[in-house]
Amino acid sequence: MSKQLTSKFQDQPCCGKNLEKLIQPAILAILAEGNLHGYKIMQRLADMPMLQGKKPDCTGIYRCLKNMESRGVVNANWDLSEAGPAKRCFSLTPTGMSCLQSWIETLRVYRQSVTKLLNVAKKAASKSSPKVSGSGKKNPGKSPRKK
Repeated sequence: MSKQLTSKFQDQPCCGKNLEKLIQPAILAILAEGNLHGYKIMQRLADMPMLQGKKPDCTGIYRCLKNMESRGVVNANWDLSEAGPAKRCFSLTPTGMSCLQSWIETLRVYRQSVTKLLNVAKKAASKSSPKVSGSGKKNPGKSPRKK
């Protein structure tokens, strides 16, 4: 895809940059490696390929963590050990680990489906494109036959 075409759709839904549904499995994967404060989770998320170097929405991430805590997927405890203000430290629960295992299978299936869709889209795009009218009609200018 040309740079010009890519940039044309940069901030549009057809670009596919809206991957917030993948934030939960990303958080689960991060916490599976060890307990972290919210800010550290943000930093780790920012390094993930799906965000393409952009900062995650902090409010959205904390809302997601709160939701995950209410579902028993993560625990949150106040850490008073460091100098400065208290920080919430998040950890994965056994339910969270099961949820991560489920996400792994779901992501595997997604990857297969996306690969198939990509192949179909490439094949369709490589064919000569049909003439499309601005009106969306098959035969512009011709009226339908009357019986």
